[in-house]
Parts: sequence; C-alpha cells; structure tokens
Amino acid sequence: MKAAFIRRYGGNDVVELGEQPMPQAGPGELLVEVHAASVNPVDFKIRDGMLKMIVPFRFPLILGNDFSGVVKAVGAGVTRFKPGDAVFARMDKQRIGAFAEFALVAEADAAAKPANLSHIEAAAVPLAGLTAWQALFEVGGLQAGQKVLIHGGSGGVGSFAIQFARHAGLTVATTVGARNMELARSLGADTVIDYKTQRFEDFVSDYDLVFDTQAGEIQHRSFAVLKRGGALVSIAGKPDGRLVREFGLNPLLAMLLDFLSRKTLRLAKRHGVRYEYLFMHPSGEQLAQIGRLLEAGTVRTIIDKVFPLAQVREALAYSAAGHATGKVVVEVKAAG
Repeated sequence: MKAAFIRRYGGNDVVELGEQPMPQAGPGELLVEVHAASVNPVDFKIRDGMLKMIVPFRFPLILGNDFSGVVKAVGAGVTRFKPGDAVFARMDKQRIGAFAEFALVAEADAAAKPANLSHIEAAAVPLAGLTAWQALFEVGGLQAGQKVLIHGGSGGVGSFAIQFARHAGLTVATTVGARNMELARSLGADTVIDYKTQRFEDFVSDYDLVFDTQAGEIQHRSFAVLKRGGALVSIAGKPDGRLVREFGLNPLLAMLLDFLSRKTLRLAKRHGVRYEYLFMHPSGEQLAQIGRLLEAGTVRTIIDKVFPLAQVREALAYSAAGHATGKVVVEVKAAG
C-alpha cells in the first residue's frame, strides 16, 4: 500500500512516499481503507523527534494520527463494526499511521462517521475535536454558566472548543487574528479579541478556565485572568512529570520535566489555580458524542486546505507555518 513514512527523525526531507506492507487486523482491531486524514501539530513533532523520549516509535514509521474511511476487515472480538461501515478515529499514540491507504485502529477508538459529513470533513475532527472536548470537560470539568478563555480560536482545536463551549452553556472569550474575528463570532464566541492589537487582560477577568494553545508569554499572562481555584489547561506549554509517570516511563525524565516546568507551576501556585498539561487520548465514546453534535448541525468543521497524499510534505509544511484557519486535510482516496 502507498504510505507517507519516515526511517529516521528530521525535517520534511526525511518524509518518504512509497510502499509499505498491508496491515492485518488483530483481535479487537479494524482494518480501515483510509479516505482522508488530517494534519496535526503532533505530526511534525513526531517527525522531528520531539516526542521520542515520551513515545518510543519504531522505524519505518507511517505518519498521521487521525482519519476517516471505510472498514475493510475486522479482527476477532469486534462487535460494533463490520466491513463497509464508514468510521472516523484518532489512533492510539503507539499505533499511528493514518497517512496511508490502509490503517489499523482499535475498535474502542473508532466511531461511526457522521452521515452528513464527507470523509474529508470527518477526517478533520477526531484529534482536534477530542483535544478540545477533553480540555474543556474531562480535565477542565466545566459546567453551564462558567467562563472560558480559548486562545487561538480560529485553529483546528480552537474552532471546535468555541463550539463545544457554546453548546455547553459557557461564556466564551477567544483570541484570534483580525481576519478571523467574524468567524469566531459565528462559531459562538461572546467576546472576540484581536491578539495582535488588543490585550486579552483588558477584556476578561475572573474566568474559570483558560485553554492555552499558544504557550510562552501568552500562557504566563493568562494566569492573571483566572479566578482562584480556576485552571489553565495547555496543549502547547511544558508538560510536567505527571505525564511521564502516567505512561510509566523513566523516573529521571519525570524529574527533568518537573524542573523544566517549574516556572509555570510556580505561577499557577501564586495565582491559586491549577496547571494541567493535556496529552489527549483516543476515545470512541467521546468521538461518538461529538459525531452526534455534527450530525445535528450544532457543530461544524472548518477546513483551510486539502492536499493529496502525494503532497503530504507540503501539507506538513503548510500546517507547521501556523497560519491555517481550521484544519489541513490530506485526501488519500479521491471521491468517486
């Protein structure tokens, strides 16, 4: 089968497009013919080797973390899906490989593709949608009537976060560039802030949660707008040692991450709030809930650009530039 893969870590020059062995469905697995996959920041972080101390990948490594496609075969014990079913999924961190004509995914990590979405639209959802969902509700524990500031509201994750927060009855503020302010309002944001010309501290205060997709100075300034007992959930900042301990990895690495994140943890303590680094996880159950919102028209996907599999390097570079509005998608099997 055709696939985009790497034999070593590096820049875009290490990404190859060629033949790889066809996977076979094992117990509890689905073999899926991939129609489309999305590009996520974790893809180029994996390519660059930034996660090699946390997730030990083996080469050759097929890239890509989420997809939409059609089940071709099922392994022993699979009960929820059958060949011919359209599904979408975020693959487990050690079982990635969406940039290929076929991919394996655990039954528990997959959900039925919303019938009203194309495969390109559905592929844009799993990783970004689950990240937003888990940040707001699983880690953040937000409930109706509370207030959330979402940084980067026009990105893939941020655009879903705004819509989920609005649907949950939250007061939503977000930071975006000037060209995306109307988009953010249309998604449901109550307060839209131009991050280039306005300081978000002038517009929000006493918030229950900040969802940080930016890190750096933006993250450090964000602690000041939280109420005591609030939380900052980050997907861009420095993880602390809890992440490594959860994965059962080297205790020395946990100590190193605790040391590197000490400034952030001190800021959180000073403001009387908690800091949580989110390393999202697959969940077919949560994805099914998101799918129902998509089918109802409550939530929509925002897609910036679609690349064919042959241009996967260009897709990675385009996404890494950080200027996409919504998601970047790789079309693996052309419609029709």
